[in-house]
Amino acid sequence: MEKSYCTAIVLAAGRGNRMETEVHKQYLLLAGKPIVCYSLQLFQESSVIDEIILVTGEGEADYCRKNFVEKYGFTKVSSILTGGKERFHSVWNGLREAREEGYVFIHDAARPFTDEEMLVRLYETVRLDKACAAGMPVKDTIKVVDSDYNVKDTPDRRSLWMVQTPQVFETKLVKQAYEMLMQDQEKHVVTDDAGVVEEMLGHPVRLVKGSYKNIKITTPEDLEVGEAFAGRGTS
Repeated sequence: MEKSYCTAIVLAAGRGNRMETEVHKQYLLLAGKPIVCYSLQLFQESSVIDEIILVTGEGEADYCRKNFVEKYGFTKVSSILTGGKERFHSVWNGLREAREEGYVFIHDAARPFTDEEMLVRLYETVRLDKACAAGMPVKDTIKVVDSDYNVKDTPDRRSLWMVQTPQVFETKLVKQAYEMLMQDQEKHVVTDDAGVVEEMLGHPVRLVKGSYKNIKITTPEDLEVGEAFAGRGTS
C-alpha cells in the first residue's frame, strides 16, 4: 500500500511555569541537547514523517530557526509558527498550515522520548481508524475526589489509560473538529486533541500502546528522570 503524506506538528509554545525556570521547559538542555530537539530529530529521521511544522511562543520563531532548525539541520521543518494563548489555539495555528491530504501527528515538544516504533504503530492504526493516540495503562489506583478532597469513587484501573502524544488523525477529520471548536470555543473545555475529535464530531479515538518512558517534562523532577533516560541512551 502506498504511503500517505504525514505532517508532524510539534508544539513548543508552552511557558512551563511548573518548571520554575526562566527558560521555557522545551528549550532546557537534556543530556546536553535542547528538549525540543529530541522530537525534531525523531521526526527528521523518521520514515513515517514527511514534513514538520514547529509552533513556538510569540517572538521566538527566529530564535528557534537559528538555534534549533538550522543548527541541527532539521530540513523537514517547513514552517515555524507562533502559537496562541491556549494549547488548542497553537494546534489550530499548526493545522491551518498543514496539507489537507494525509495524516497529522500532533506532538508536545516536552515529550522527548517518543520513538520510531511508536510512530509506526500510530501510522498503521490511523490508516484504519482515522483517529488514534499514544497512551499506556495506569499503574496506580485512581481516586475521584470532591472539593474537600474526600474520595467519591475508585474507578476500575483496568479501564484507565494515561494519554500521551503523538495523537494522530486524518488531517481533514481533525481540521473539521477544530473548525467547529473555534467557532464555539467558550462552551468547551478540552485538554487534548483526541478530546476535540471526540466531543465535536463524536468520532471514536483508538489508543495505541506508547511507552512508560514517553514522559512529559513538566517539573524539575521530570527533568531528573529524563536525564536518567537520556543517560541510558533512550532518545
